[in-house]
Amino acid sequence: MDRNPSPPWRGLEAEAEAEAAAAAGDSIGATMYSKHWLFGVLGSLIQLINPEKDKSRANNEEEQLTELDEEMEDEICRVWDMSMDEDVALFLHEFNAPDIFMGVLAKSKCPRLMEICVGILGNMACFQEICVSISNDKNIGQTLLHCLFDLDPPTLLEISRLLLTCLSQPQVANIWIERIQENPAVYDRICFIMSSSTNVDLLVKVGEVVDKLFDLDEKLMVEWVRNGSAQALDPSSGDSVEQPPLKIVPCVLEAAKQIRFDNPVGLDVYMHILQLLTTVDDGIQAIVQPPDIGRDTWNFLSDLACHDFCQPDDPPVILQEQKTVLASVFSVLSAVYASQAEQDYIKMEKNLPLIGGLIRVLHNMEDCQKKSVNLADSSTEETEKPDISKEDFHLQVLKDVSCELLSNIFQQLTKVLKDPFMLTVQENIIQALKEDHLNKEKCFCAFKNLLPLYHSVVKGFLHILCEADKALGEDLVKDFPSLKAQN
Repeated sequence: MDRNPSPPWRGLEAEAEAEAAAAAGDSIGATMYSKHWLFGVLGSLIQLINPEKDKSRANNEEEQLTELDEEMEDEICRVWDMSMDEDVALFLHEFNAPDIFMGVLAKSKCPRLMEICVGILGNMACFQEICVSISNDKNIGQTLLHCLFDLDPPTLLEISRLLLTCLSQPQVANIWIERIQENPAVYDRICFIMSSSTNVDLLVKVGEVVDKLFDLDEKLMVEWVRNGSAQALDPSSGDSVEQPPLKIVPCVLEAAKQIRFDNPVGLDVYMHILQLLTTVDDGIQAIVQPPDIGRDTWNFLSDLACHDFCQPDDPPVILQEQKTVLASVFSVLSAVYASQAEQDYIKMEKNLPLIGGLIRVLHNMEDCQKKSVNLADSSTEETEKPDISKEDFHLQVLKDVSCELLSNIFQQLTKVLKDPFMLTVQENIIQALKEDHLNKEKCFCAFKNLLPLYHSVVKGFLHILCEADKALGEDLVKDFPSLKAQN
């Protein structure tokens, strides 16, 4: 869970007001915030959405609903900041502030006001008691989901933060999952945001919501994979309107491309979404069918692996920062390769850099693991020993998926041996050697990591290698005597 951001504090003026409140016995809980002042702001909010209906105000009512007075904005933003304090959050909840905010969302046309009110709710939801209360209120739940159809990116960002906060609370996560399942239009709206927004912060937060939903409920994930409905709910009229179907995989890919160079954490989230999809048959089919989606997925992920992560001039330790996203990328590539190995975009001549990239990851991983062991050994007292089990676990996952993908590629080469055009395969190996995607050191690293689990695959690949470079093949046989029978 994360808290919503708020504008800077007003400094000495705010401190003076807080001290005055405390002196007058007007403070909220253990804080120095004023109850009287807070009631005044909430009263102003009520008046803002329920103005007096007289002739002098009738003409400019629309303007009042779409624009927020600077002084009023500043005061409400202070409430936003204060709501991070549990005493203030509980005080707001006790006096039904959520109902006031729901009135704002229902009646106001001011984007900034809506953003702030949802932001305050998001801060309040960080506290379990309030989160449970908000989540159990059907009216609040429906109103917040309806806000996903708002066109204002900051408001959408705050809605996404609030949803993620609630989904992160085990006591209420299922309530929101069921609520989202009962509102199919949520799928369409989230897909639309992922496929069309250029707001990096919004894309990251929406991605985190989707990732959390898929991680919590496989049934919902499968439903969304099978969706792509050609109808969506028009939030203005409540009627169904025809629109082109939105598929989850292209939308996830589009969002990942948008944030690729701006937010590594967000890219990790979207790669994990794709990895979760590969855990079910429907998800794999959604990635590889139709073929253009499979090609787009493969090309994008292989480009990430070859050009964004674990580059030749990177220090090996950087793998610690990239291990989770690389594990997701390689896992998805392996799933695509296993089901689409005959597709043209997966042919070896187009993916020689990927072989070199996989081996480089395995090589750097050895350095990281050695440093982890040395770090543990250097500790003299039990209490000083670092907890490296988590790092080792993620590195092991990365090693497993890297070896799986590399073995799939080597195995495909072994199958090509039966093809009359074997010379083309040898030419590819020679090209890989010329471009330094393969050499003695890299082949040694690959064989060491693949053996003994992928023994037959390594033997088949070694046979091709001997045909392309006999001296290199003989050297490797000396290093790995168990492979000698192949020659």
